[in-house]
Amino acid sequence: MDVLFENFGFRALWTPELMVGLAIVGFLYYMIVTKWRHRFKNSAPVRLRQKIYFVLALIALYIGWGSPLYLAGHIMISFHMTQMVFAYFIATPLFLLGIPAWFFQAVIDRFRSPLTERVFRVIWSPIVALFLFNGLFSFYHVPLMFDTLMQAVVLHSLYEYLLLFAALLMWWHMIAPLPNAFPLSDLRRVGYIFANGILITPACALIIFAAAPLYQTYTDPVVWANVMAFCLPAGVEVPMTLFSGPNSFTFLETRMDQQLAGVLMKIMQEITYGITIGYVFKQWLTKERQQDGELTISDIPTASR
Repeated sequence: MDVLFENFGFRALWTPELMVGLAIVGFLYYMIVTKWRHRFKNSAPVRLRQKIYFVLALIALYIGWGSPLYLAGHIMISFHMTQMVFAYFIATPLFLLGIPAWFFQAVIDRFRSPLTERVFRVIWSPIVALFLFNGLFSFYHVPLMFDTLMQAVVLHSLYEYLLLFAALLMWWHMIAPLPNAFPLSDLRRVGYIFANGILITPACALIIFAAAPLYQTYTDPVVWANVMAFCLPAGVEVPMTLFSGPNSFTFLETRMDQQLAGVLMKIMQEITYGITIGYVFKQWLTKERQQDGELTISDIPTASR
C-alpha cells in the first residue's frame, strides 16, 4: 500500500466527499433513534447492539466505496472484488440489522396506498430480489460491460447504487427485519439463501476458470489510464509506473490476480451466507420456544420483531 500513498493525494485515497456523506447519514440515524424517536408510532429504545451494527455498516460501505481499497481496486481485480464484498455482503446486512423495525414500519405506513402496495409487492418479491441482484452482479462482470462501466464514471456510480439497492432487496428476505412485510417462512428463507449461493456461482466460475485475463481495465495501459484518471483531481497525471515496471503496484500475474478475485468472492459469499443461515435457525428456534411458552415476547431478539 506504500506505493499508493507515495503516488496519490488525500482526495484520491480517502474520498472525503463520501466520508462527509456517510457522516451525515450517521448523524441522521443518531437523531432518529434518540431525539426524534417519539415522532414514530410504536417506537422503542434502540439497543446498543443495533447502533453498533449501523456504525459498522457505514464503515464497511466506506471501505468498499471510498477508502484506499477503492483505488487499489482499479489496479488489481482481487482488491476490486474485496470492495464488493464489503459493500454488498457486509455493509448491506448490517444496515438492515442496525435500523429498528419501527422505522421500517413507519416508512411503509407513510407511503402506503393501493398503487404503492401493488408496485412494492412486485419489487419486493423474493423471486425479483433473487434474480435482480445476482443478474446485475453477473452482468457487471461480463468483460465488455465491466470495461465500459469502469471508463464511464457516472454510469459506474449509478450501477453501484443500483447494485446496492438490489443487495438491500436480496438481504431483506434473508434478514427479515420486518417479518410481517413480504414474509418468507424460515424454511423458505434457508432455501432462498442457498439459491442465492447457486446463482452467484457462474460469475465466480467465469472469473476463476477463464483461460486468459478477461478485463482490459487490468491489461491494457490505455484503458487503465482512462480508468485511473477518474480517481484523480483534474490536471493530475496518471502514474503509469504503477501499471508496470519495478515500481508497479501489482504483485500478482494478471490471470492469477483474476483467479484470486473469483475465489475471494465465492469464499466470502459462502461465509456470509453461512452466518445468515445460522441467524435464521436461531430466529426459528426462538419462535418455536416462544410458542411453547418458554419465553416471553420481550425475550425475542429486536431484529426478529
